[in-house]
Amino acid sequence: MAVFSRSSNLAASFLSFCALLLQLLLFATLDRYHVVAASGLDPFHLQTDTEEEFDIGICASAVTIHGYKCQEFDVRTDDGYILSVQRIPEGVVGGGGTNKPPVLLQHGVLVDGMTWLLNSPQQSLAMILADSGFDVWIINIRGTRYSRRHVTLDPTKPEFWNWTWDELVVHDLPAVLDFVFRQTGQKIHYVGHSMGTLMALATLSEGKQIHKVKSAVLLSPIAYLSHMTTKLGVVAAKTFVGEITTIFGLAEFNPKGDAVANLLKALCAQPGVDCFDLLTALTGKNCCLNASTVEIFLKNEPQSTSTKNLVHLAQTVRDGTLTKYDYGNANFNVAHYGESKPPPYNLANIPHDFPIFVSYGGQDALSDVKDVATLLDSLKLHDVNKLHVQYIKDYAHADFIMGATAKDVVYNQIVAFFKLNQN
Repeated sequence: MAVFSRSSNLAASFLSFCALLLQLLLFATLDRYHVVAASGLDPFHLQTDTEEEFDIGICASAVTIHGYKCQEFDVRTDDGYILSVQRIPEGVVGGGGTNKPPVLLQHGVLVDGMTWLLNSPQQSLAMILADSGFDVWIINIRGTRYSRRHVTLDPTKPEFWNWTWDELVVHDLPAVLDFVFRQTGQKIHYVGHSMGTLMALATLSEGKQIHKVKSAVLLSPIAYLSHMTTKLGVVAAKTFVGEITTIFGLAEFNPKGDAVANLLKALCAQPGVDCFDLLTALTGKNCCLNASTVEIFLKNEPQSTSTKNLVHLAQTVRDGTLTKYDYGNANFNVAHYGESKPPPYNLANIPHDFPIFVSYGGQDALSDVKDVATLLDSLKLHDVNKLHVQYIKDYAHADFIMGATAKDVVYNQIVAFFKLNQN
């Protein structure tokens, strides 16, 4: 196909952009290669949720079957998106009163709230928190399987997908924080993974929701991305990608669609790309995943996002800064922001006495240790007893949410951190 011609500058940009999109799939699409390559199955076409599985929802499919109570809510954002939110109000044995401290779990890009429920109840963070006396809330951001709804916009139309993580910071997270705050009457503990950490840091730096949040846990933080150790990430970081959305008309990026399958095939045809173990090449060597959890993951994930959102993340990779979306034109930026360049998110504005727990891995090729060091440097004025940092030498990106050892290595520390900062 001409679009993949190596002699074309546009094709080169397109392939590099594809590389970034694949990198940002985290371990989602790419784990299929490692698991099924030897089975004779086509690793470029992912499983699709059946209509029955979609209809029963997260509570019925992943929570109540284990004996936990679970409630489903719809939360409307102020720009009209309708978000699916789940609540696990108590542990499997019940009891413990009605004023349990609330915890909100925020997933990363191209996945949804099922991220927190992939392991057994004894190993999944959502259930561990519920069994430890917390009131657990799970958010599904716009565009994911259960949040493809809007009061007027149609998810099959480009207008539905005209957003980036800026809008998640301005609309989605505030809507859910406000809903949980009103439901519980308490300030909220927060846990984010990957893009979920980016959303929290940007929100806290803006100072608009700080009065509703008690503390934040950041797993595999990706505030800065310029030191990713993947070859594909390095190529993507040096490539201008802002025009790709317009040129190819990719409003929704659907990892389960044929278009992405074709992108994967094109990328895997490039010299030096090993698609058999692309997961390790892109996310780092995850130490502690088991096959049964990966199989559940492949049944449920990945989920759609907007291509514009991935372009915004690509800008973070390329520029090495944390700013609002760059429209690529000074006049457009002036129209949106009143200045020629997108304004930065200043993480130094986060209150220095706000409790933060950062956990990152030495094998993580996405949340690289150098980029985490940049994040920690931006928090250098934080009160020393309010910033807790955990470095796990053997962990990579997926281990923090799917690792068989995560309960002992990470989750028990999260529970202790929340209890320490409850009063």
